[in-house]
Amino acid sequence: MLPYGRQSISEADIRAVAEVLRGDWLTTGPKVEEFERALSLVAGGSEAVAVTSGTAALHVAYVAAGVQGGDEVVTTPLTFVATAAAAAIAGARIVFADIDPATGNLDLGSAEAAMTSRTRVVAAVDYAGLPVDAGAFAAMAHRHGALFLEDAAHSIGSVLGGVPVGAAADLTTFSFFPTKNMTTAEGGAVVSPDAGLAARARRFKGQGLVRDRGALRFPDEGPWHQEVHEFGLNYRLPDVLCALGISQLARLGEFRRRRQQVHDAYNRAFAGNPELTVPGTVEGAVPAWHLYPLRVEAARRRAVFEELRRRGIGVQVNYIPAYWHPVFEDLGYRRGMCPAAEEYYSREISLPLFPGLTDGQVEMVIENVLEVVGS
Repeated sequence: MLPYGRQSISEADIRAVAEVLRGDWLTTGPKVEEFERALSLVAGGSEAVAVTSGTAALHVAYVAAGVQGGDEVVTTPLTFVATAAAAAIAGARIVFADIDPATGNLDLGSAEAAMTSRTRVVAAVDYAGLPVDAGAFAAMAHRHGALFLEDAAHSIGSVLGGVPVGAAADLTTFSFFPTKNMTTAEGGAVVSPDAGLAARARRFKGQGLVRDRGALRFPDEGPWHQEVHEFGLNYRLPDVLCALGISQLARLGEFRRRRQQVHDAYNRAFAGNPELTVPGTVEGAVPAWHLYPLRVEAARRRAVFEELRRRGIGVQVNYIPAYWHPVFEDLGYRRGMCPAAEEYYSREISLPLFPGLTDGQVEMVIENVLEVVGS
């Protein structure tokens, strides 16, 4: 089965991990800081805080933003459930706003219409790797006394209008799951240009421990002393995985170029076909494409999906609208809330897209899609 996504691991990646395994620091060591510095460069200089997963990054970011019971978080339903679930776990009521049907990204106007005096955070996802207009979302959120969080699980290395993802939002989260644009096996990060938000994120992911003598309540207890002033959790990413991340970041440009080549080949094959809708984009975007979300006729989507799977092409669907999950249904959310997102979902099929795809495999996917859709 040709998967829809797959990691790309080189001998250099393996050597980087082996070097750490032979050393003294498997966790809480120097590779963590090195990885965070490298991430900061990719994110336009924003401070980076490495964590254990993309979901952990979202949880840490919401806590850093001060989300708690009684707050609201406005977000998109066209995302993996973690974007909303992490906010709900932090205590927020989730308010879903609709998407731009061309791109799958959260619609700015719909998000603003959902804002209330209780909105603490607006969270938009860079769907498929296409960046949202983080500057516009941040300005809108700030007008309403809220913060803007960019869920960039799909888009590390993407740029919009010359600004790299991670530089314009109050908080940005990354995921380094194996199918993403780079990997640390499991892992994620929170980045922020705001030193205060980054400091809160760092404390929370480190169990809330305070070691700085100037901040201690009882500084004379002894040189071993540390304190917890606010509760946190252990979301530390170990050195052994950070070493893989450092090596992968060095290949990020290579990954982005190959993903674009595959994306372009699909576009050339499918654009203009009345049975198919290719992914939308926006002016000034240089995406690091994570998905190729092709859209087919809704009535035929399942049949197309199953036939492509039968032929060995591991297509996927991204995503079931988040509020369709029973956990949200049990809270009173109902289908029909965001019609553009639901229509997008009803037609979407993600085709294989990863750097290791050969030209021959890309042509095989194209031929089979055209055969199945045309049959």
